[in-house]
This record gives sequence, structure tokens and C-alpha cells, in this order.
Amino acid sequence: MAEKLIRTGHQDNQLGLGIFRSGVKMSHLQLVLAIEEHGQISAAAEVLGISQPAASRMLTEIEGVLKAPICERVARGVELTRYGRALARRARAILLELRETTREIAELKAGNSGKVSLGSVTGPALSLAVPAIRQVTTAYPGIEISVQIENSNVLVRELIAARHDFVIGRIPDDVDPKQFNMVVIGEEDVRLIVRDGHPLLERGAVEVADLPGFDWVFQPTGTLLRRAVEDSFMQAGIALPATVINTSSIILTLAMVRNSNVIAPVAHDVATVIAGSGGQLGGICVLPNRFPIKIRPFGLITARDRALPPSAKLLYDLILQQGAATSASNHQDMA
Repeated sequence: MAEKLIRTGHQDNQLGLGIFRSGVKMSHLQLVLAIEEHGQISAAAEVLGISQPAASRMLTEIEGVLKAPICERVARGVELTRYGRALARRARAILLELRETTREIAELKAGNSGKVSLGSVTGPALSLAVPAIRQVTTAYPGIEISVQIENSNVLVRELIAARHDFVIGRIPDDVDPKQFNMVVIGEEDVRLIVRDGHPLLERGAVEVADLPGFDWVFQPTGTLLRRAVEDSFMQAGIALPATVINTSSIILTLAMVRNSNVIAPVAHDVATVIAGSGGQLGGICVLPNRFPIKIRPFGLITARDRALPPSAKLLYDLILQQGAATSASNHQDMA
């Protein structure tokens, strides 16, 4: 097995060297990736800070070197051919390795310092990432940690693009799970929040049938938290809310809830923070409900065949430990 891995790695290195020996340049690889992401030569050129004619010339150079068409015209722009997709796949790996090599050397020079980029859905960010980040920054004051809070759909695509070292969330249904490694670290359910004084608070615990008459603030269409709420409505045979405001911003969600009669679903840990002081925070209350709203388990997600650098592995391991401890505590409380 070890011999096979060594041989495979050697073959990949030889292919990477072969690409450069053939005349393909680093700027060519960056252009191919930009075209793959944006689907337009003009947009790719803008991202790279070059003119569209320059990008077109570079594309012609690539196709001349490889003697194969890299992209083709489609209704809304361009898309990569099978040759272009193969080059993009290798280009991503090459550029990522160069980036990680640069980062690792910088970390070695700086001693304990390093950079970590983490993406997380809101609930686990509060309950797991925050305590782990506190531990890391206390032990290694020079470390720099970047955190993006978003829904899983956005985060997983950012991970594919190598903008994060790892994410805490769920793999969306429309993404190939074979691209990732995932370790499940927790479960959560959904809570509903409303403003203090909302008419529904007078009813005590509400049923699904009590809810459609009010406006809602939802995460964007297709996100897992939103689908969990929609499934609860459909299972009860109740029509979905007619008026919905879509946003992934928790700040905007809280502002709209505080200033109107809208209802918003949030992760359990977010509701716990809101309910942390006498059941309300800043004029917002958790609405008791008699029906469960469950989201499938979340986990630590990494890109398959992409090793974590030392600083990211440190944070990853601490979050994993925090998740195991929280899960054990929850099971003990239920016993």
C-alpha cells in the first residue's frame, strides 16, 4: 500500500512537472480556474486583473501548448471542455500545494504562529468553535484565525475552492460527497424566535397550524435548516408561509424579528444564547412549540486528499474534542 502511494505521488509530481515543461505557465493555470468558477472570460480577466483581450490571448496560448480545446461557448458564456476540466483539476492541486508550502514555511519561520481559515454554520460556531479558538489563541498568541459564518451550501463550495482549511456543517445534497472526509460531531434541532410581546406568546406552546398566518425570515432556498422547517409544515399537511424574507445574515434576522411580528427559525445553540437571560435577549424570545424540527447531524468536513497544515490540524483536533465532550454531556443528561 505504501509503495502504491509513493508511486502515485511520484506520478502526480511528474505530471505536474510535465505541465510546466510543456510551456503552460502559472498564469495559465490561474486563468483556467477563474474561467471554471465564473463561466465568462471577461469575469475571469477581471478577477485576475488583466484585460479581456489579454485573457483571450492566454487562452489561445494554453490551447496551442496542449493542442486541445480548453473551453467552449455556451448560452451564458463559456464552460470548460473535458480537457479544460482535467487541466483545472490538476491546476487546483498544483496551486494549492504551492500555497500550502508557502504557508508552512512562513509558520516554521514564525515559530508558533500560523494561519487558519475555518467556515462554520452558526450553532456549532458558538458552542464548539469559540471555545476551541479561545484555547488555541491562549496557547499560541501569534496564530491568526479567520472564521466565516454561513450556511453549509456556501461553506462546502468555499472548501472545494480551497478558501477554507475545513468547515463545520453538512454536505449539501447536490454536492458529490466523495470529494470530502466528514466526521460527525453533533446534532441539533431548530428553535423559533419572535419579538417580546408577539401574539403567539400568549398561546403557550404552539402547533404548526398556528404559524402560517405570520411572515417568516428564512435562510436562502435549499439550505438545510430551511428545508427542515418546510418538512415540518408538509408533514403536518399545513401550507407553507405566504410571505418569506430570505437572508443568511443572523444580524439582519434578529433585527427584523425585534421590529415586527415575523417568525424566524434558528439553530438550537443560537436560541440558547438568546434565551440566556431570563428567556429573552434584546427584546427577542424563543417561541415554545409542540412539534420537533430536526436537522441532520453536522460534522467536521475536510477535502479528501488535502492534508491539514499544522495550525489548522491543531484547531481541528480541539473542535473534535469539544464535540465529543459536548455529546457525552448531552447523553449523560438524557440518561
